Amino acid sequence: MRKSALLALLLVSGVYSKDGSDKDLLEKARQFFSPLPKSFPSEENPITPEKVKLGRLLFFERRLSVNDMISCATCHAVEYYYASPAPKQMGALKLQPRHAPTVLNSAGQFVQHWIGNRKDVEDQALQSLTGPPALGNPSRESAEEKLKSIPAYVELFKKAFPKDKEPITAENIAKAIGAFERTLVTPSRFDEFLKGNTKALTEEEKKGLKTFIEVGCVSCHNGTLVGGTMYQKFGIYEPYWKYTKSESIDEGRYAVTKKEEDKYVFKVPPLRNVAMTPPYFPDGSVTSLEEAVWIMGKVQLGKDLSKQQVRYIVAFLKSLTGRLPEEARKPPILPP
Repeated sequence: MRKSALLALLLVSGVYSKDGSDKDLLEKARQFFSPLPKSFPSEENPITPEKVKLGRLLFFERRLSVNDMISCATCHAVEYYYASPAPKQMGALKLQPRHAPTVLNSAGQFVQHWIGNRKDVEDQALQSLTGPPALGNPSRESAEEKLKSIPAYVELFKKAFPKDKEPITAENIAKAIGAFERTLVTPSRFDEFLKGNTKALTEEEKKGLKTFIEVGCVSCHNGTLVGGTMYQKFGIYEPYWKYTKSESIDEGRYAVTKKEEDKYVFKVPPLRNVAMTPPYFPDGSVTSLEEAVWIMGKVQLGKDLSKQQVRYIVAFLKSLTGRLPEEARKPPILPP
């Protein structure tokens, strides 16, 4: 067989890559990424089966809201990979100021919310009890009293927090929901690749991974979650709204810190399951993943990515779509 014909055969079969071996790509990828753990543990809130069982119920519990209409799952819906399909979701009393991202794998982030005003998933759950764009209760005590009136929850809280004299507290509500969210881990074929199975990704996905690294996406989107590890200005090279056509301009962390340098700064979102969780960006202004990738090239990297580069990157991003844990695939039956 001629050398050129053999090379063509090896390229088609995936045994050989003219852009470098799979082993080289794997070693390069391991410099930036690592596989997902089985859960995201917390010293302050140890995960127990009893907490997780209770937290799963509370996550879907509409009676936890002021009007019995809203639950965590309203904005983080199972059928949308625990995210919202709306640019901005309506809470119990008020429209949310930003797009509700997925809570899958979110416990692994360094902070919660687009502007980092929640330190962890427990803090996020606790603040949601009284937040008008969330559950909207007039006080934490009112949420506690509702659950105390439901016999099944009284027993479930006793089992989840056996050492507490009064188990049903706002803090324990948050701990239970947090424990559940800490188990929402979705491993994908990319994790198999990182563990050494270079056949886990297609050739196009490997080209996408290579492109993702080479053009500079990896400078912000790295780590276990492919993001969620830092803050960054949205619009380094050009104003983001020039391309997103946003109806209003969000000043990001400036709302928290009031520091000029924090204008338009947001938490870098994780890209796990990104293909399943449109729309994109803090205001949910873009519905197409391809368009979102191209916009990021323009405003974050100062590059006009080609259609081929965008196609490759999107192929790689789709390999980050993971498997939902069995207990997270459908809503539970709630206590009467």
